[in-house]
Order: sequence, then C-alpha cells, then structure tokens
Amino acid sequence: MSKSIDQVFLNAKQWLLSWLAGLPTWMVQVVSSLINIFALLAVFLTLFALISVLERKILARMQNRYGPNRVGPFGLFQPIADGIKMLIKEDIVPARADKIVHFLAPILIAAVAILTLGVIPYGRNMTPFTIDGGILFFFAVGSATELAVFMAGWGSNNKYSMLGAMRAIAQMISYELPLIISVLPVVMVVGSLTPDRIVAAQAEYTFGLVPRWFVFTPWGAAAFILFFVSGLVESNRTPFDVPEGESEIVAGHMTEYSGFKYATFFMAEYLGMFAISGLGITPLLWAGRARLAVVVFGDRNRLYCPVDVARYEKKVRAARLSLR
Repeated sequence: MSKSIDQVFLNAKQWLLSWLAGLPTWMVQVVSSLINIFALLAVFLTLFALISVLERKILARMQNRYGPNRVGPFGLFQPIADGIKMLIKEDIVPARADKIVHFLAPILIAAVAILTLGVIPYGRNMTPFTIDGGILFFFAVGSATELAVFMAGWGSNNKYSMLGAMRAIAQMISYELPLIISVLPVVMVVGSLTPDRIVAAQAEYTFGLVPRWFVFTPWGAAAFILFFVSGLVESNRTPFDVPEGESEIVAGHMTEYSGFKYATFFMAEYLGMFAISGLGITPLLWAGRARLAVVVFGDRNRLYCPVDVARYEKKVRAARLSLR
C-alpha cells in the first residue's frame, strides 16, 4: 500500500503512456516529457495562485486589514479575477522602446524559472528530467535571470528602468557567488552533481533514529544559513526587495510593463522562489528522503520509519490471519 501511494502520480503517467504502446519510442518519450511539463505547470501555477493570496492576506493582517475577501469563499478566487484583469488590460509599450527585446524579457525570465523546476526531485522516481549535472544545470540556467532583467531595462528605453535593472543585476550577481559556494560542500561530500544521488546520500540514519541530513552537520548548518540568505536575495524577497524602488514610486526594471507582461514577471518571481526552496529543502541538498524514525512497541522495541510501520502492521495482520 505504501509503495502504491508513494508512486500514485508515476503510476498514473505509466497508465497514460500504456495507451501509446504501438507508437515509436521517440514519440512515447516526447509525450512523456510533455506530461512532465504540463504536470509541473499545473502544480506550480496553482501554488502561485494560492501563495499569492496567502501572502496578501498575511500582509493585510499585519497592516490591520482584511485583504482579498470578495471573490469566492474567503477570497480564494482572487487570482482568477486578477488573471482575467491582466489579460484584458491594455499592453502599453513606449514609443521609443525596443519592442522585440521588451517583448522577450518576460518570456525569458518565466522560461528560466520553469526550467529550473524540472531538475528537482519531488519524490522517489519523481524527478521530471534526470540529468547527470542537475545542480550545474540549475545554476547555469538560473544565471540567465540577470540577462532577462537587463533586457527589460534596456528594451524599455527608460532611464528609471535601466537604473532599476542595473541595481537588481548588481544585487543578484553579488549573492549568486555565495549561493553557489554554499552548495559546493554538499557536492564535494557526495561526489556527484546529480540531484538523486545527493538525496540518496542522506537516506540513512544515525543510531537508527536521527536522519543523516547534511543540515545536522556543522558545515551543513553554516551552508544552509548562507544558502537561505542568498536565496532570499535571488528571489527578491524582503528585506532584499530594494531593486523595485518602492520609495521612488517605480517598479525597477518593470516600470514600463503593464498587463499580462507585468503579471509574467510577478509569476516568474514566485516560480523562482519555489525553485530555490525546492533546491534547498525538498529534498535536494539538506533534507534527504529519510524520515524521522518512530518506536513501535511489541517487537523488541524495534525502530521503524513511518513507511516501515505500515509494512509491519500489514505483516502482523497477515500473521494473525494465518494462526486462525
């Protein structure tokens, strides 16, 4: 039962692919990749909608307000209303802007965020795209964010946009180096750049109870703190959100963007935040696949993982039935 629950999404994908048994191998692989892509988009776009509402509600409570509460129950349908509004809003492009660069900047920054989500292992056998240099791919693709921000500032042909872009790029480049350095100890200890191998290296226990997560080591804890701070900067979150220049009533490199283009920048920021969180916590670098062990009394006080508990109870029931 535990295996089937753990692999429910993988089994659903295999069932869909079973209908293509007569097609060529390359076509089945293409369909498999498309299923992975659509699943990623569906999950993280839904998370983007929910987290944006949750953040607005939390910030509203901090400011003694209610926040979104009109559209749908408890305001949960507010992202749908916002999406419709952004789609029908007029797309204003400055007359002297480089229209091609201005158009490509939000597409590039969203594509970068989506690509980084593809190499993160979300569970057992649930890495969308398994490649040998997954960590290297993550940082190599993620560094293209600076290019997209520069394109937004340059293509707008606006001095405020350009200054905001330069300020954002300076901040991201400054903290990108410590972000990569914080990952190096994990890569050196495991001896691999493959995300799945890094997860497997943390799957055991110390004294049969404490998971061997790298965050529990002195170097791992220091690296995690450095990674967390650098991740906040790369995600442009408080208190490192100064590139937007809210005190100057401009939006940094997004000053000349409106409508759905502006929403794309907003979405890419959240997707990048999900990617950074996934790299650091679920379950790549410091939170491996091992679970906290629990004590089961009645069998010489042996230690079991939660999954092993289910197997143990199943065996006990089978043994009792055989004795009847």
